[in-house]
Amino acid sequence: MAHTPENTKIGFIGLGIMGAPMARNLLKAGYEVTAYTLEPEKIEAFVKDGGKGASSIAEAARGADVVITMVPASPQVEEAVLHKGGVLDNLREGGLLIDMSSITPQTSIEVAEAARARGIRTLDAPVSGGEAGAIEAVLSIMVGGEQEDFDAAKPVFEALGRTIVLCGPAGSGQTVKAANQLIVAVNIQAVAEAVVFLQKSGVDLRAGLEVLNGGLAGSTVLTRKKDSILAGDYKPGFKIDLHHKDMGIVTDAARAVGAAVPAGALVAQLVAALRAQGDGGLDHSALVRGVKRLSGENPDGAH
Repeated sequence: MAHTPENTKIGFIGLGIMGAPMARNLLKAGYEVTAYTLEPEKIEAFVKDGGKGASSIAEAARGADVVITMVPASPQVEEAVLHKGGVLDNLREGGLLIDMSSITPQTSIEVAEAARARGIRTLDAPVSGGEAGAIEAVLSIMVGGEQEDFDAAKPVFEALGRTIVLCGPAGSGQTVKAANQLIVAVNIQAVAEAVVFLQKSGVDLRAGLEVLNGGLAGSTVLTRKKDSILAGDYKPGFKIDLHHKDMGIVTDAARAVGAAVPAGALVAQLVAALRAQGDGGLDHSALVRGVKRLSGENPDGAH
């Protein structure tokens, strides 16, 4: 049975940069959504927008047909789902858990196995598109799990994203997300290097990026990030801290299957270096700041 607004109550765990707009888009689609997050003020804001608030994970999961988790990393998913008082202790038998966090494929498989033992269905469904994609409900959603559960969850996903693909069994969504983060990080690093190269060459940076984005060098990264890069505005849509976590997932998962990712490994080090320099809370487009430092410039100087 498809999980439509008419027959589905959703518990939503995590109202961060991505989770908050996603939960609001479910409200707009007509779903009854009960949300929990660690910051009470975010729950209050969600209630003002028409949602329901919970005082715990248990309260958000009880009475739900579907629970969505959108938290930073594997440890938070394990705590929210597997630990005592978590989702698996409170979601009804036959309910569906959709984890939309970006975590290791192995954690997703462990969650799926633990849930199956409780009679709970699962999908791992990480997303790409950043804060803007979450707000606009145009996320790319890569899903791991069973076809039947994917089909049932399709109306929920359609309230959140535009490109929705079942990639294989449990853990497959996370594997594809790892590949996504590899491509995005290498792309941002290439854009960052081009930006500093153009600037130091005295080229009109706005004009240069505009024409580059119209050709084969064009990308969603350039489309989404060029204006903020030009403004020197690195307000986080996706934090360097989180991309650092994801690059660890990429390099570990690639090593496990014997895949060489030399460019990814290098960019993983550049992301780690930027984080060590104190820029972990900035948007991942702040890789420009790292290239500026390598080029002998003060990234906090004139843009």
